[in-house]
Parts: sequence; C-alpha cells; structure tokens
Amino acid sequence: MEAIFYVGRRLSIKRKARSHFLNAVLSPGARRLQRTSRELRRKLTGSTHEVSAFLQLDDPYSYLLAHYLSELPAHFEIELKVYLSQARGDAYQPAPEMLSEYAVLDARRLALELGIGFLDRGVAPPVEHRRGLLDELASHARSTDFLEQFLEVLRIYWRGDTEAAARRSDTGKQGAADREIAKSQKLQKRLGHYNSAMLHYGGEWYWGVDRLHYLVERLDELGAAKEGGSGKLASLRQSMQVSLPVKPPTAAKALPPLEYFHSIRSPYSYLALNRVYAIADAFGLELKLRPVLPMVMRGMQVPHAKLMYIAADTAREAERLGVPYGKIADPVGAGAERCLAVFQYAESEHKGREFLLNAGTAIWSEAVDVATDKGMRKVTGRTGLFWPDVLAAMASDDWREPIEANRESMMESGSWGVPTMRLGGDVFWGQDRDWLLVRHIEELCDTGDGILV
Repeated sequence: MEAIFYVGRRLSIKRKARSHFLNAVLSPGARRLQRTSRELRRKLTGSTHEVSAFLQLDDPYSYLLAHYLSELPAHFEIELKVYLSQARGDAYQPAPEMLSEYAVLDARRLALELGIGFLDRGVAPPVEHRRGLLDELASHARSTDFLEQFLEVLRIYWRGDTEAAARRSDTGKQGAADREIAKSQKLQKRLGHYNSAMLHYGGEWYWGVDRLHYLVERLDELGAAKEGGSGKLASLRQSMQVSLPVKPPTAAKALPPLEYFHSIRSPYSYLALNRVYAIADAFGLELKLRPVLPMVMRGMQVPHAKLMYIAADTAREAERLGVPYGKIADPVGAGAERCLAVFQYAESEHKGREFLLNAGTAIWSEAVDVATDKGMRKVTGRTGLFWPDVLAAMASDDWREPIEANRESMMESGSWGVPTMRLGGDVFWGQDRDWLLVRHIEELCDTGDGILV
C-alpha cells in the first residue's frame, strides 16, 4: 500500500503546512487526545461501548474475523452491531481479480495457522449459490442471533459446502441483500471507510484478525473487560508471534533467494524493511531487493478515504514496532525516481540495503525532501555514497529498465502491490505477513530434527 499526499518536486509552503498538520494529527499524542475526548463524550451521554462489524460473504477475511467476534461481547461490556456489507470497488481495489485470487491463498495460510477449517469440504466456495445465501442472510439482519447466522453461512461458503449452500440459498427473500448492503455501505462511508472485514469503534478502524488486537487493547485500557479472560482472543495474538533462529539452519542453504519488492513511497514497505533484513540474515538467505515505481506512478489511484486509513494504520503499526515515523515528506514523482536511480548505484557499491533504509527513515520520520539535492545528499551521505557518482546516477535513465522488470516480475507472481516478499514460487503480500513467511521458511527447513541446527 502507498500513501500519503502528493508533494511535487519541492515542498511548497502550503504543502509543508499541510504535512505538518497531518503529522500532528497522526501522532500518538493526538490519537490519545482523540480517544480521551470520545470516551468523555460517551460517558456524558451515557452511551455504551459500541463496536460495529462490516462483513462480506465472499470475503475470506470476513470469515476468519467472524470466528472471533462472539468473544468481544463475551469478554467486554460492549454492544456489537454486525452489518452485511460489501467492499467498494473501482479505485479502492486497483486489481480486483488479483486481489480475489490472492486473498484465498492468504486466508488459507491464515486459517491453517489459526486452526480454522477452510475449503476443506470443497475445492472452491459455492459461488453459484452466492446470491441466494446473501438474501437468506439478509432475512436475519434484524434478529438477535444475526452474528451466529452470519458465521454459519460464512462457514458454509468458505468451507466449500455446496450441499449445505444449496439447502440455505432458497429460503431468503429475493432482493433483501441489496437493500441491506446499500444501507451498510452508506453507514460505512459516513464513518469513513470502504472495505469489508472491518471493525469500527470510537472513530478508529481495525481490519480483520490482523488488527483485532488493537481493539482488544483499547477496550482493556478503557476498563471495559468483564471478569475472566478470553483465551481465544489471547491465543490469536500469540499465533502471530515468531522467534527467529539464533543461527542459520543448515537446511536453509538449499532455499532460493528471498526477493523483496519495495516502493520508496510505501510506508508499509518502510515499516517492513528491518524485519525483512532480519529474516534473511537469521536464515542465511540471499536477499534480492527489487524496488518498483509507486502505484500512482503506475496509473493506480488511491482515494482519500483509503489514504487516511493507511496513514492512521501505519502510524499505529510504527508505534507498535518501534520504528521512527511521523514526519513525512512524500517522494512521489521526482523524489521517487531519483531514489530509484540512486538505488541502482548503491547496489553496485553493495549499499542498497543501507540506502533504502536511510531513505525511508528520512522520508517517513524526518520529512526530508529527496526531490532536492539537499535532501538527497543527506540520505546518500549517511549511506556513504560518493556525491559526484550520485549526481551521475540521477542524470541517467539506466534504472528504468530493471525497475520495470521488477514490476513485471511482481505482477506475474500474482501481486500488484508492495511490500511483496517472494521465496521461490511462494508470495507473501503485506508488512504484517512476515510471520507467515517465517513459518513457511521453518517448514521448508524442518528435517524432523528441529531447524535450529
């Protein structure tokens, strides 16, 4: 994913002011102030803690998330509202067919790690019954057991149970789903989001099982927890934790290189850099850095609502990971092209790693404008690159062909966005999929005697 705002070759005074405002709004202090204000308002009005869940039948991430939703009202003093929804398309999903195919692959991996049945009764979801199942679901939208009904239908769909789907798909009222989805989409748009498998609470959004722990932590901090713990919610977070080997396992020597597709304009790519480096080093893997042009420079648009969610989410993730973040100077355009040109030179000096990390730190935590010589000199100086050679690299177009080859290779493997990690024929998209990559490498290295040998 890529963000945040177009800034051009030089940051104008107006754009600098906008950047400072954005940075202030997204700071941890501002987030705490906003949360305090919302909680005070809730107490003054006597409102309950209201959590809204927007789920989509043919979204595997909604299926995985639904498995944990009943734990929320069981463990916390909240009112949980569940809506039958559908993610917005167009610019919100720049490669919908690729996303749909990858989501199934990704969800299959997640389900296996989380112990959830996934397409274990069929090779594919019963798409021919999708419309009937939706209308059947919509008929329960006002019932007190809507979540249970939703989870049951999701199970039927994503376990590939064609027979059960056929039995339930002709019991609803035709057209009921369209009305429910339209209402939920309108509500979600008003609240400021566009995707499915989303949770909303107190002005903030949480996507899928990956961000559920943030909501749990927030409700815990508010003192909304009931007596007793929730093993299911706690085990979810533990399932996503991994430990790297203390030395490279012998079996890893036979593994292919780890390829990392990166965009200098992607905050998620920046957040993942150090962890990708650590994974490659811990397993003794050759790391191939393969930068690509930013999405918007490849003809893909990022709508405002999506930008704002990415900004808020990356600020939250950076704080959790302890990565410097918050003072931003968008490198889109000349800044990104200059960075790609210099990367090619840095790689020839065996300093590509250092350059990408230094450039990311400067762009995402120091508001350094790499579209200027002053900004680029600061980055390359830290990297130990010879400035006259940096100038020569930026004056050349030699970088364009290999960078385009990176994009083509990434797209051919089934991924359209960054960060993408590829090991042989296996692709992992997103900075929060590093733990699944580690689990995969562990499996490849497991000789039956343990991998730490």
